[in-house]
Amino acid sequence: MDFRQQFIEFAIGQGALLFGEYKTKAGRLSPYFFNSGLFTDGKALTELSRFYAQAALASGWKIDTIFGPAYKGITLAAGTAMAMAQMGHNLPFCFNRKEAKDHGEGGLIVGAPLKGNVLIVDDVITDGASKRESLNIIRAAGATPVGVLIALDRQERGSAEGSTLSAAQEFEQTTGVPVKAVATVADLMRYLKHLPDEGDKLGKIETYRQRYGALEAPGAGH
Repeated sequence: MDFRQQFIEFAIGQGALLFGEYKTKAGRLSPYFFNSGLFTDGKALTELSRFYAQAALASGWKIDTIFGPAYKGITLAAGTAMAMAQMGHNLPFCFNRKEAKDHGEGGLIVGAPLKGNVLIVDDVITDGASKRESLNIIRAAGATPVGVLIALDRQERGSAEGSTLSAAQEFEQTTGVPVKAVATVADLMRYLKHLPDEGDKLGKIETYRQRYGALEAPGAGH
């Protein structure tokens, strides 16, 4: 089992990936729901960070700095940096404040300086607003955003009328910055195919994907 399948198994075991009927932000009734906010203890964060580190290394990107957008990206950046150091890749990390600090060390960035090729780590991508803000921050510092790494890519079309692209694809198209994921809904389906008695869950996800899937799913985790 590769790390993407292991991540799916881990997320289900942690209760962060659930099956049932859930209304999405776009108003769709989804047969599954992912909430990265449910990785809430030290052991879970350690495991999650290891998966992010594996995906970062598998991306092939040359990474000099790890950046986490406030707020969820903060712990992800720190955790990914620690996991990568344990794998022999010691990289600096930093994150932004929501509001610039005007005393003490001041500024908008906490941690290492933004230099070189910067990896943005966050939980998911919806409208991409926080990621676009991150791009502006990174470029203003004279660094280069090399890519965005998220936990799970749902690979479904945006909510805009006539949209055929996923949120990740739309972000890539409008910014020129690639998006990858630790795992995708395609990985989830592959995982379920190898389990007995999960045909009902798999069938519902397949039906949902046929209706709402992006025209060409980006395979962001690969």
